[in-house]
Amino acid sequence: MTNADAKAVVKYAGDDLFVAVSPSGHALTVETDTARNAAATPMELLLCALGACTGVDVVSILRKKRERVTGYTVEVRGARRDEHPRSYTRIEVKHTLRGRGLSERAVAQAVELSDQKYCSVAATLRPTAEIVSSYEIVEDEEAR
Repeated sequence: MTNADAKAVVKYAGDDLFVAVSPSGHALTVETDTARNAAATPMELLLCALGACTGVDVVSILRKKRERVTGYTVEVRGARRDEHPRSYTRIEVKHTLRGRGLSERAVAQAVELSDQKYCSVAATLRPTAEIVSSYEIVEDEEAR
């Protein structure tokens, strides 16, 4: 195996539940019975992965630009095909950043760099899904 290779292990736990162990050894439960809703589904995890991936990028880029982010939320919504395979066809990613005097230019650039260059999850999903990113800046009056 090379450094670029990664191995996840997913074990059936019974009753439509799986336990996934990430390449770094972290376990999580995955659900396929959407009526029971005991854990995230594989497709929900894709949305979470995209939000986390782009969020890490944006925070890192803004930190390097010395922007002070006091709060940050990434909201990810996905529309899927009606027929199988029910892949995502459109994913909307909304970044809401809170801070004092955040530069709109810096935020726009960070979101674009993540979306177009750095986020590996976005790059993986982009061949089958249109990814549309937007951002909102909220002035934090209480930040110092």
